[in-house]
Amino acid sequence: MDNVFDVIVVGGGHAGVEAARSTALRGFKTALITLNGKMIANMPCNPHIGGSAKGIVVREIDALGGLMGVAADHRPLQMKMLNTGKGPGVQCLRSQQDKRGYPAFVQSLLSALPNLFIIEDEVKALSYVDKRVNGVFASKSGLLQGKIVILTTGTYLDSTIISGTSAYPGGPDGEESSIGLAASLNALGVKTFRLKTGTPPRLDKKTIDFSKAEIQIGSDEPLRFSYSTNHYTPLAEQLPCYLIYTTPATIELIKENLDQSALFNGLINSSGPRYCPSIESKVVRFADKPRHQLFLEPEFADGDSFYLQGFSTGMPHELQEAMVHTLPGLEHAKLLKYAYQIEYEALCPLQFDATMKVKGVEGLYCAGQICGTSGYEEAAGLGLMAGINAGNELLGLPKFILSREEAYIGVMIDDLVTKGADEPYRLLTSRAEHRLLLRHDNADARLTEYGHRFGLIDEERYQAYKRKMARIDEAIAILKEDLVDDREGLNAYLIENGFPATNQGFHGIDILKRPHFSFARLAPLMTRLSCLALDYDEVLSVETKVKYEGYIAKEEASIESSRKKESMVLSPSIDYLHMDGLRLEARQKLDQVRPLSIGEASRIPGVNPADVAILLLKLKEKNHG
Repeated sequence: MDNVFDVIVVGGGHAGVEAARSTALRGFKTALITLNGKMIANMPCNPHIGGSAKGIVVREIDALGGLMGVAADHRPLQMKMLNTGKGPGVQCLRSQQDKRGYPAFVQSLLSALPNLFIIEDEVKALSYVDKRVNGVFASKSGLLQGKIVILTTGTYLDSTIISGTSAYPGGPDGEESSIGLAASLNALGVKTFRLKTGTPPRLDKKTIDFSKAEIQIGSDEPLRFSYSTNHYTPLAEQLPCYLIYTTPATIELIKENLDQSALFNGLINSSGPRYCPSIESKVVRFADKPRHQLFLEPEFADGDSFYLQGFSTGMPHELQEAMVHTLPGLEHAKLLKYAYQIEYEALCPLQFDATMKVKGVEGLYCAGQICGTSGYEEAAGLGLMAGINAGNELLGLPKFILSREEAYIGVMIDDLVTKGADEPYRLLTSRAEHRLLLRHDNADARLTEYGHRFGLIDEERYQAYKRKMARIDEAIAILKEDLVDDREGLNAYLIENGFPATNQGFHGIDILKRPHFSFARLAPLMTRLSCLALDYDEVLSVETKVKYEGYIAKEEASIESSRKKESMVLSPSIDYLHMDGLRLEARQKLDQVRPLSIGEASRIPGVNPADVAILLLKLKEKNHG
């Protein structure tokens, strides 16, 4: 192996895995540089995949040809569909993973991948000439040349481990900090800022009294993240999680010792994730709440370590033990690992365009928590998009940008590059204005064509996808065309759901649209429909399309005007600072973000409708000039 590559990916977390794998699959000679090869795809915080919005992101990654969904399905400890009592726009899959098994599986796949070279080393600086990055300088390997560099360094840049009054350089999960690269970025003109996140203590299973906790089991349905998965983990082979709550003694102990917490004693001044606060932050912020919800979740299939979700803290070690011992069932719990906070350098996301390329710097892309996000799923989604766009650039293909109505990944990137982030960004279903279109069941229908186009979905899987779409369309056609022919069975089903028996003929679709009527019960009553033998995912898609047809149509109609705005392209060379008619704040924000379209400009905080009207006028003048 020489030291010349098409693509160099720096960092072996979830963003780096997706970025490096996508470019290697497309035939590019790719280097994945990581401090420790055994930590590739590591889960330093809770080893779970999915959750609110995040579960849909994993499905989107899979539909684009990414790896996370396949790995999450390999051998999960628990699988569960969340929000099943709510509408399909917020239903999401969540899995608990084996902290050893998940990364080991990913590493085995990467090691067998042609064109991918895994290098254990520390990148100290970027190599560049006149704002054009052409490689990296590494401690042991020296200069590694690359046409494109993708930075996916997570929380390692100049990172500091903090608890109580103790602070020292270090990375997550006992790894080393990455020193030097942040200074190199600053010298290139790339702005960085400090963020922080944290993780709770781990407890010895043998010392927990689970009789004082409420058991939380998984699902027995054939749930999967990847559309290519054909095996499932039955409920009997899944491990339970447990629910407990803080006690008055917990809250009192925290209040009495806030000055001992690194989050309140001045040692940490950077912003942490709003939607994953420390336990002391929750006690202060929600002072009226008498208790706070916590979960005990297994970290390994064959180990004793349990993760205490919701109990992240910046307290010193001795206080952590005292706090844990106030919790029900944990009175005698042994701490296997103490909680810590980690502070690190991130890149201001307004410096990226929608392809995850750094503006004004050629050959440099970034992805993951270095971009101001939080979570494995967000990182993997950004890594995959950066990898696809890096490949497209090398091939001379157009930029690949997902719109807000196409994917949660598109929502995330648009939020980052137009609004920025002053705290670690987390995806939520509420961030998507068209979430009924961005469902768990239809990620493949939205994105598989892209994955196939970029060579990340092979022909066999693509044809399987086409057959699935055909079966769904056929089922809906039968529902519209055929009457329910088992009248006796239909009357029994109507009476069961509180409706009177009838002699009237009903098309299948008229029955399925009613609340509480299911495809599984209706299909045996219709001859042609019963012959289709749809699987779990296909049934879910049919039911959602039928039951929410009117709402989906309204959503699709409402995005037409926004699509027109997105098609109105703005030149990257526009001089906003001297544009007549724009307010000063709008000039500064537009100059900083440099939006690609009128639609993107309209979503920038500080740019109001009057400013957009000026941009439209200038665009019209240019087009007619």
